[in-house]
Amino acid sequence: MDMLEMKVPSPGESITEVEIATWLVKDGDYVEKDQAIAEVDSDKATLELPAEESGIIYLKAEEGDVVEVGQVVAHIDTAAAKPEGAAKAEEKKEEAKAEEPKAEPAKEAPKQETPKTYASGTPSPAAKKILDEKGIDAAQVTGSGRDGRITKEDAISATPSMGTPTGYGSRASSSKRMSSLRRKLSQRLVSVKNDTAMLTTFNEVDMSEIFRLRAEYKDAFKNKHGVSLGFMSFFTKAVTRALELFPEVNSMIDGDNIVSFDYNDISIAVSGPKGLMVPVLRNAENLTFRGVEQGIKDLATKVRDGKITPDEMTGGTFTITNGGVFGSMMSTPIINPPQSAILGMHNIVERPIVKNGGITIAPMMYIAMSYDHRIIDGRESVGFVVAVKEGIEDPVNVLMGGDPKRALEL
Repeated sequence: MDMLEMKVPSPGESITEVEIATWLVKDGDYVEKDQAIAEVDSDKATLELPAEESGIIYLKAEEGDVVEVGQVVAHIDTAAAKPEGAAKAEEKKEEAKAEEPKAEPAKEAPKQETPKTYASGTPSPAAKKILDEKGIDAAQVTGSGRDGRITKEDAISATPSMGTPTGYGSRASSSKRMSSLRRKLSQRLVSVKNDTAMLTTFNEVDMSEIFRLRAEYKDAFKNKHGVSLGFMSFFTKAVTRALELFPEVNSMIDGDNIVSFDYNDISIAVSGPKGLMVPVLRNAENLTFRGVEQGIKDLATKVRDGKITPDEMTGGTFTITNGGVFGSMMSTPIINPPQSAILGMHNIVERPIVKNGGITIAPMMYIAMSYDHRIIDGRESVGFVVAVKEGIEDPVNVLMGGDPKRALEL
């Protein structure tokens, strides 16, 4: 018997342990090489563990176990032959099942129904008083009196189980262990509230110009580049410009030191099947509109399919989160540590605003930036948000150098 030890590989830098979230195979199953045998949770992502060789697998860890990187979690008997005939036996079983004559359902004797009259389901005065005291709807009680009338005895014997009392419903509950990813996230969020001087500053932006540009160029952009021209590329470009103007926002605390970065690695908050993930768009300051849209699409697809790696979610210097896709009007986003600031986008609502001395209707969005006041002061935080507002409200001149076609590579 040739036994191969299946060890937990390192999912990424600084990760020393993972949790067995789900076994995708059973003990004694035959597995093929590269077949996914388990899902493991690290504190940054959920990853699939593939079989290194084909053979019969013997599990050495339980679901929920926390195991160290390099620890043996399964053995694979590589000398075991693939079971034959299993598929054929299953097919024959299905065929036999299909050929079985269907038994006709037994005919039930016709039920004797009480003819309905105006009295059916009507409680007597005494019965009504008792039902009212119990909080039971008369419609939920079957009357045994003449013509279906509800008698006093029916009311006395009636219980809430015979009907649904007003204001009550299911009382079921369930409990399950939080995943390693969710536990780590909760710890990080609590530490942010406890260990930072977090404040939030707000502003509103007129999205009219973004709407106009997208309406004019989105079809040509999609046809040429194969990706949609969305709002995120405009906001990402506006943010990278604002970070150049206010480099303090692109910094973080390391002990007693302030570390500043000459590059913009933008973390993009993405909701996935395993929860909120924040993959990183590297050197976003050098990306074109097409580059931003393609990069975000690729990262979002990996999150959705569970293919994102821990390395793709580490090292961000600033985060953008868009609660507007879920309908949020305004929020105070929480900082993504160890970063010092995060920008929250929200939903777009047509509102009356004053333009050129008159009232007009415009698509408006509230934006909010939460920041660590230990290293970012009011001047920088407010100035940063105003710089983002400038880029969104005048994208042609501020973000596109006056030439939309060239900026969009059309």
